[in-house]
Amino acid sequence: MAAVLPPVTRLSSRIIRILGCNPGRMTLQGTNTYVIGTGKRRVLLDTGDPNVPQYITNLHDVLKKEGVNLEHIIITHWHHDHIGGVKDVMDSVKNDYTPEVWKFKGSSECDTELEELVPFSFLKDEQEFAVEGATLKVIHTPGHTSDHIILCLKEEDVMFSGDCILGEGTAVFEDLHDYMSSLQRILQLKPKIIYPGHGPSVEDPLPKIQYYIDHRNQREKQILEVLYGDPQKSFSEMDIVKIIYKDTHESLYAAAAYNVSHHLSKLQKENKVVKNGEQWQSATKPQASL
Repeated sequence: MAAVLPPVTRLSSRIIRILGCNPGRMTLQGTNTYVIGTGKRRVLLDTGDPNVPQYITNLHDVLKKEGVNLEHIIITHWHHDHIGGVKDVMDSVKNDYTPEVWKFKGSSECDTELEELVPFSFLKDEQEFAVEGATLKVIHTPGHTSDHIILCLKEEDVMFSGDCILGEGTAVFEDLHDYMSSLQRILQLKPKIIYPGHGPSVEDPLPKIQYYIDHRNQREKQILEVLYGDPQKSFSEMDIVKIIYKDTHESLYAAAAYNVSHHLSKLQKENKVVKNGEQWQSATKPQASL
């Protein structure tokens, strides 16, 4: 049974989680946003979707109760459920203190769209932010998106993982090679707790990170088994999904096909599969592929 998260939760003396009030098939109960720090000016990580008044109300209630303003707004990546609410947040706090908005450089299109909403600055890998009670280190973790970042909170040795690691289920990605590299980097950081972009906190994160790595490797193996099991036959991405995602609800097939397509692109680069139009077929069977 999926965890039911309250709209607002104090996770530690330095961290308050505020749900984005935007539940959905891909967002689970909603986007997790986080107010971080202990002083009068704090950091907000992510802003949820646009036009969600309940989220803005909950955020305001937290800021008022704590007697604080926002000094920085940091966006983990460009997806609408993380960046979409930034203008609503900025408009709602502009009479108190104007925070600086930050994100990692991505495609010119998504950065231009953000610039049309609010002024912002670009993050750098391993950049640090210090507010009272919290020192946050930016780690560039591409794969889910090219501009994706996570934050490490030094004082508690915990990590805010955005959509690289979720509280429930597994993540989608734009580039599997980059995503696998990012998972290895996250694993090497050995966080004590992960606070994800969706779902409950991950209290024992190292096994979960390793599971993500193993899960992707297993999916790759399954795809190769399908293609090499019938080397004369061609398969569409959805054909493969229906074979290897038997325990997945059909409503998630499109997301599964998206993931499979990236596995296939990676395997194509490795000369393990070939593409003919919209169909995929095995290449010469490598001796150690399965």
